[in-house]
Amino acid sequence: MSEALSDEPIRILVVDDQVMVRLGFVLVLGNEPGMTVVGEAGDGHTAVAMTRALHPDVVLMDIRMPGLDGIAATTQILADSDATKVVVLTTFDDEEYVFESLAAGACGFLLKDVEPQELVDAIRQVVRGDRLLAPSVTRQVVSRYVELQRTARQNPDEPSPDAQALVEALSPREHEIWMLLAEGHSNRHIARHLGITENTVKGHVSALLVKLGVVSRVQAVILAYRSGLVR
Repeated sequence: MSEALSDEPIRILVVDDQVMVRLGFVLVLGNEPGMTVVGEAGDGHTAVAMTRALHPDVVLMDIRMPGLDGIAATTQILADSDATKVVVLTTFDDEEYVFESLAAGACGFLLKDVEPQELVDAIRQVVRGDRLLAPSVTRQVVSRYVELQRTARQNPDEPSPDAQALVEALSPREHEIWMLLAEGHSNRHIARHLGITENTVKGHVSALLVKLGVVSRVQAVILAYRSGLVR
């Protein structure tokens, strides 16, 4: 797997009320170079207390737990410190949880069926300061955004006048990758689809964000919908 981002291992707290789920995450992350699981918690109150005691870099947070749920625990953890990143993990692909988790300050939202390498990559990504959403969740966020913006546009199904200018600023490959991002594909899936390496995709995405004037993949996706290039 990937190399560590620094000499210091990434410290992770795993929070889930199901013992077997926690065990699965611990086994994956405990064998990853540059990462160490510093603790496990089965409820929100314990998660808050352990975060205060252990100061993990990343908390993998379940949502539905007895006592204090994951959203409330996330709010408390991030109120104490902005150094810890929270990634919400759930089996419930539900729009309400997405927006509540993001509003609470979570850096990411992933489904529990995430592939092991994608989970590892996600943790490294949030430690670098990025935000992330599972592809299916990205589509939900974009759909809600577009719905809210429809009333502000006289012709919501017509491309923005600036859409052509955006396309002309991109190379054909960057435009292709932008459209694939808008469909909710991960870097790995884009690489397989285009027959290029994942590192090449990352390079194109970085250049794409600069040209579009946005700072995240989610913003790039929203821009594709807002401009009318994707419906």
